[in-house]
Amino acid sequence: MKGDSEESIESLRPSNLQAFANSSTLHGMSHIFSYGHMTFRRFLWTLSFLGSLGLLMLVCMDRISYYFEYPHVTKLDEVAAPNLTFPAITVCNLNEFRFSKITRNDLYHVGELLALLNENYQIANPHLAEPEVLASLKDKANFLNFKPKQFNMPDFFNRTGHDMGEMLLQCTFRGSDCYAHNFTTQGNCEAPLSRLEWIITSAAAATKAKCRAPAGSMQRHHPPDGR
Repeated sequence: MKGDSEESIESLRPSNLQAFANSSTLHGMSHIFSYGHMTFRRFLWTLSFLGSLGLLMLVCMDRISYYFEYPHVTKLDEVAAPNLTFPAITVCNLNEFRFSKITRNDLYHVGELLALLNENYQIANPHLAEPEVLASLKDKANFLNFKPKQFNMPDFFNRTGHDMGEMLLQCTFRGSDCYAHNFTTQGNCEAPLSRLEWIITSAAAATKAKCRAPAGSMQRHHPPDGR
C-alpha cells in the first residue's frame, strides 16, 4: 500500500517542463503546459504560439536575406539655372620670363641664376639654343666695356613677365567679346624652380610667373613665349 501511494504522488507531481513553463515569462507557455489534461483552450494556445513563432522566424529570415543583398537608393536632383556666374580663373604662364625683354644688365645680374650664363659670364650650353636665340644671347652677353647698373628684382619681374594683351587671342562669354582690360592682375604665381625661388626669396618678391584672373571672362592664350 505504501508503494502504491508513492507512485500516486509521483504521478501527480508536475514534470520539469511543466514547472519551467509555469514559471516562464514567455507569453503563452503557462497556458500550453498547464496542469491537467489537454483541453481545447490549451490546443488553441499551442496553435497561436507555434504560429507566432513561425511568423517571427519567417520575418527574421526575410530581413537577414534583405540585409545581405546590400540594397541602396540613389537620388539625383537636377536644378536648372537660367543664369550661371562665371567662376574666377587664374591664368599663369609656365615660362616665367620673356627672353625678348631681358636686357644686358638683367643678364649680367641674374644670367647665372636663370641658367643662361655660367659662373664666368659665358653662355651655358650654347648647343641647346636655337640659332637666332643664340645670336641674340651672344649679343646680350657681350660685357666688354659694359658698366652694370643698379638691378631691381620686382621691376625685373614686372618688366619681363608675360602680358595678357599679348597672350589673349580670343575671348567670348555669353556671346560677347572680352578683352585684356576685362582681366584683373592677381600678382605672380609660384613656379617649381629652385633657382628662381632663391631669387624671389632673396629679393623679397612673392612669386615668379606673372598671372591675371578674368572678371567673369573666358580666355585662350598663346603658348609660352620663349623669346
